[in-house]
Amino acid sequence: MRRHHSSALALAAALCWTAPAVAQSEAARASVTQDDLAAMRAQMEAMAKRISSLEAQLAQAQEGGAQEGQAQEGQAGGQPASPQLAATQPSQSSQAAPGSGSGQRPAAGPTVAAAPPPSAGASGASVGAKVAKAASAIKIRGYTQLRVNEIVSGDKTAPDGQSRLRSVQDGSIGSDTNFFIRRARIVLQGDLGHGVSFYLQPDFASAVNSQSAGERRDNFVQLRDAYVDVALDKAERFKLRFGQSKVPFGWENLQSSSNRVPLDRTDAINSAVPSERDLGIIAYYTPARVQEIWDELEEKDQKLFGNYGAFAFGVFNGQGVNRQERNDSLMAVVMGTWPMRLDGIGLDGQVLEIGGSLLYNKVRPEIRSGGVSDGNFKEKRAVVHAILYPQPFGIQTEWTFGRAPVYDTAIEAIEIDDATGGYVMAMYRVPDFGAGRVIPYVRWERYKGGWKGALNVPRLDTNDIELGVEWTPVKPLEFTFAYARMKRAEADERRAGIAEGDVLRAQLQWNY
Repeated sequence: MRRHHSSALALAAALCWTAPAVAQSEAARASVTQDDLAAMRAQMEAMAKRISSLEAQLAQAQEGGAQEGQAQEGQAGGQPASPQLAATQPSQSSQAAPGSGSGQRPAAGPTVAAAPPPSAGASGASVGAKVAKAASAIKIRGYTQLRVNEIVSGDKTAPDGQSRLRSVQDGSIGSDTNFFIRRARIVLQGDLGHGVSFYLQPDFASAVNSQSAGERRDNFVQLRDAYVDVALDKAERFKLRFGQSKVPFGWENLQSSSNRVPLDRTDAINSAVPSERDLGIIAYYTPARVQEIWDELEEKDQKLFGNYGAFAFGVFNGQGVNRQERNDSLMAVVMGTWPMRLDGIGLDGQVLEIGGSLLYNKVRPEIRSGGVSDGNFKEKRAVVHAILYPQPFGIQTEWTFGRAPVYDTAIEAIEIDDATGGYVMAMYRVPDFGAGRVIPYVRWERYKGGWKGALNVPRLDTNDIELGVEWTPVKPLEFTFAYARMKRAEADERRAGIAEGDVLRAQLQWNY
């Protein structure tokens, strides 16, 4: 049998290997510096690694030697060796202990094969698998919109006190404007297990207006969504949502800007909840048959309104997105929507979705003199919607009515008045002709009422027609080109009248 080193000899060999370095450090002990200490520390670490390596080699050698001895004794006896007997055989590789003074070999104890050291590769693979599993539960996506508008005719500028052609939906419609980043958003979402999921979305293209001399600053980071969903059943049909999210009022308000055909939302529907979001709690319920239809539409690449349930009830602060609560009342919203297949009336493959929302709120608008109003203003609104998904022809319409705060120039104060309006849009989904997907559209919108997203809740009077086309050559890129004939009052109670004009608009959106 081959001879194997004992662990004592392995340790001695390692010590002899590092003896010169140790001796050198001992000799220079009187003049040790920080560099010397660092060098000695490195030598000691190398010595420890060498000892570990020798011990691993020794363990492997002992295991191989034990197996070889069992095989030889089994051959000599005509039968396999007994494990108990193999363990009690004297080791042929044993040597006299150093300093014993005896040339005879002492009787060796039982030879025990050492367990192999843990595999670094297996441990790394285990950690890597856990990291991969955690990472797979989180999804990251987003989109950016680069936009340009040009007022080709009309009231680009106006004297003081007169309305200029402007839009509360797009701050880049005006004089002296060119390219503009409309949105730059990143979404992080994922399942946390046990029916719990999260959603986080900041926007990197928000504007700040309170700068020196009224100069606007663009591309600041603002929180848009931050909520957690908790499913109350195994099928996850019934959920509770906690945090800042979209308010379920208006179909197009719930639809993502990355998924909408026209460039902007309409003033009428968006006036109830400018920026579409607030902080609160929502309960959602989606029947299985409704989810089945939505899944089919999504497979056909239709533009849906998002994960907001077929039925919803929510309570919110009511002051608006990223604004401090100013009273003890809550805004209450209820919504219902129902998609229906039209196969039974000869429109095979077509789906019509109808529904509506109700909103009740007490709000304190921001006023020009600073802060918010002293008292609450009651707001009662309703909206109805109907969508015939474009397969290939489609129609989408919403209409809202109710009473809400608005600035009255006659009494120079905010009062409660009617807020009515809506839109009708027709679109056609052109089949893929080898250069991507094309959806031409035409939309008319009308609104008369207050805009509580601006100081003093100015009165809007909007009457626009827009013709456009969305072209998606490849999935990551979307181009939208539009022409709009605008007639609207500027969102400033200090300016009167209606501004008119023609606007050419273009946008590039890239999805990631």
